[in-house]
Amino acid sequence: MYKLALVTISLFLASSIIAQEVRSFTIEEAKAYALENNLSVHNANNDIEIARKKIVETRGIGLPQVNINGNFNHFINLPVTVIDAKFLNPMAEDGETVSFEAGTKYTSNGSLEVGQILFNGSYIVGLQAASFFAKFQETVSNQTKEDVAFNVIQAYELAAIAKENKSFMDSLVASTTQLVQKQQNFLELGLMLQEDMDQLSYSLLGAKNAQLSADLQYENALNMLKLAMGYPISSQIEVNNTTSNLMSKTSITTGDIKSNLTYMMMERQVKLSELNVKNNKFANLPTLNAFFSQTYNAFRTEFNFFDDERWFPQTVWGLQLNIPVFSGLSRHARTAQTKIQLLSDQNNLSMMEQNLQFQEIQFQNNYQAAIDKTELQKQNVELAKNIYNNEIIRENIGKGNSINVTQKHTQYMTAQAQYIGSLVELFQAKLALDKLYNNILPSK
Repeated sequence: MYKLALVTISLFLASSIIAQEVRSFTIEEAKAYALENNLSVHNANNDIEIARKKIVETRGIGLPQVNINGNFNHFINLPVTVIDAKFLNPMAEDGETVSFEAGTKYTSNGSLEVGQILFNGSYIVGLQAASFFAKFQETVSNQTKEDVAFNVIQAYELAAIAKENKSFMDSLVASTTQLVQKQQNFLELGLMLQEDMDQLSYSLLGAKNAQLSADLQYENALNMLKLAMGYPISSQIEVNNTTSNLMSKTSITTGDIKSNLTYMMMERQVKLSELNVKNNKFANLPTLNAFFSQTYNAFRTEFNFFDDERWFPQTVWGLQLNIPVFSGLSRHARTAQTKIQLLSDQNNLSMMEQNLQFQEIQFQNNYQAAIDKTELQKQNVELAKNIYNNEIIRENIGKGNSINVTQKHTQYMTAQAQYIGSLVELFQAKLALDKLYNNILPSK
C-alpha cells in the first residue's frame, strides 16, 4: 500500500507538471497555429466548401432529372356520373337522366419521368457564375485568414515588446534595490541624510510600480495573443522572438497594390456583376426542354394489386419550347438594374485603387519615420542609462546627491517608455505595409 501510494503521488505530480507546461512559439509558429485552429478560419474554409458544392448543385440542374412517382386511391364513394337518358335509350323521355357510379373502388399508378434541359441561357451563365463564385469565396476566405494572421502578428509583437519592457523593469528594480541597500549602510554610519535616503526609496517604489504595470501588460498581451491564435486561454504560452528578431524581418516596401486582397475581392465582385448582366440578357432567349414519361395504371374493384392482373401502360415523350415575347418590360428593367449595379461596382473598384495608392504613400512615409524615430529613441535610452549610471557613481564617491540620482532614474524610465512607444509605432507601420501588399499570409 505504501509503494502504491508513492506511485499514485508521483503520477499526480507528473500530470501536474505536464499540465503547467509552457509552450513557446515563434511568430511564424503562432501564425501557423492560428490558421490551423482559429474558428473564424474554420468557418471561412466551410464557406469555400459550400461554394464548391454549389457548383455541383448548379451543374446537376443541366443533367437528366429522373423521378419515380407512385399513387394509390381508395374511393369510399365512387364518383357519380349523370348523363342524358337518351344516350342509352333513344326512347327515353326528354329531360330524363341516368346516373351511375363511374370507375373502380381502387386505382393505382406508377410512373417514371425523365427531364432534360436542351438549351437554357440562364443555366449556362449560372454554371459560369457558380464556378466563379467559388473563386470569389476563396478570396473572401483569404481575407478572413489575413485578418486572423494580422491580429496574431500584432498581438505577438505587443507581447514581445511587453516582455522586453518587463525584463528592463526587472533589471531596473534589481539595480535600484541594490543601490538602496548599499546606501542604507551609509545612512546607518551617519554619512548621508535621511532625506537623501527617502529620495532613493521613492525611486525604488516608482520602479516597483512600473514593474507591476509591466508584468500586467505582458500577461494581458499573452492573453490577447492566445485569443487571436485560438489557443486555450487557461494554458500558458511564451514568445520566442525578441523585438530585435522581429525588426530584422524586413517589410516589403514596394509592391503591386492590385495584389491587395480587398482590391482582388472587389475585382471579382465586378466580374460577378458582369455575369449577372449576362444572365438577365440570356433570360430573353428561348428555352428548350425534353421530357419522357412511362406510366402504368391499374383499376381494381378489389384490393388485389399484387395479383397477376393487368396494368395499363402509357408512354409519352416530347419537347417543350418557351419563347419569351413580352413581360411588361420587367425583364428590360431587371437588365437595366444589373447594368447600373455593374457601373457602381466598377466605380467602387476605381475608388479603391485611388485609396490604396494614397495609403501606399502614407504607409511608406509612416514606416520610414517610425524606423528613424525608433533608432533615435534607442540611442536616447542608452544615453539616459549612461547618465543614470554615472550619477550613481558620483553618489558613491560623494560627489553627487540622491536628488540627482532620482531625477536621472526618472529620466531613464521615461526614455524607456518612449522607446517602447516607438517600437509599437514601428511594428504597426510595418504591419500596415505588409497587409497593403498582401504579405501577411504564408506564400503557397
